[in-house]
Amino acid sequence: MKKVNVGKLVLAIALPLIVGGLSAFLTRDAMFVFDSFNKPPLSPPGFLFPIVWTILYVLMGISSYLVYETEAKAGVIVVFKNRTLALYAVQLTFNFFWSILFFKFALYKVAFVWLVILWILVFSYIRCSLKLNKLAAYLMIPYLLWMTFAGYLNIMIAILN
Repeated sequence: MKKVNVGKLVLAIALPLIVGGLSAFLTRDAMFVFDSFNKPPLSPPGFLFPIVWTILYVLMGISSYLVYETEAKAGVIVVFKNRTLALYAVQLTFNFFWSILFFKFALYKVAFVWLVILWILVFSYIRCSLKLNKLAAYLMIPYLLWMTFAGYLNIMIAILN
């Protein structure tokens, strides 16, 4: 088993936490907005969102670290690893903008479409990372499930409000 590079792991975890924190800062009134919505059944309390997102960002960071640290045995693996990490970066960018579209600009239907694209990006990342490091792929499954639930909330809020 390969030794963990603590500095790279910390950086990999910090990146999604910073991206998420910046998005949260830009939409800092989001919980007031969320509380004002007509919400569908199964809507969680607002305090749960930052807890869940923190856990998901940590899992994302660990996953990206595992992919990054995958040993390159052939040129094809290097190219595939780079594509997988590019997918990760794109999905993180989409993640950043979703809450801005939803909370800051109240573009609920656009945010839903954006979320569907994000879901596809994360699913694609999971499929690609599965070929490189199974644990990296498995760590992203809670994120995919949460986004599925977020999609339900998003579209229902769009309909109900």
